[in-house]
Amino acid sequence: MDGRQLHRLGRRLIELSRQATGEPGDLTLTPGEAAVLEDVIMHPDSSVSDIARRTGFVQSHVSVSVARLTERALVTTASDPADGRRTRVRIGEDALAAITRRAGRSVDDVLDQAVERARVDEVSTLLDRLAELLL
Repeated sequence: MDGRQLHRLGRRLIELSRQATGEPGDLTLTPGEAAVLEDVIMHPDSSVSDIARRTGFVQSHVSVSVARLTERALVTTASDPADGRRTRVRIGEDALAAITRRAGRSVDDVLDQAVERARVDEVSTLLDRLAELLL
């Protein structure tokens, strides 16, 4: 496998993931908002500067993304008790419940559409093993 194939595989896995976990009428997020939201999920109560450092986005971009996510009640913000100038960001409870519910969905139906039926079990096993090794 080369870098091009790895990139194509990653994009295809993201596409399959969206098909498995998406719902009609879902909010659409920009790639930047999605990256910020994912970071907030992984690192609750982070400051905007912490999120910027981890995502590689400039702080102003993270601030705008957090403001947009807050408007949609996907995240909540609060002043840092130790330093009132800092804002701490946390996933919203309703958003977390929706994400948790969707994340638990089986990918079998999506795999049925992506590969021939005889190969679904093989692909599922390989994906499980890949996740075990890389995650």
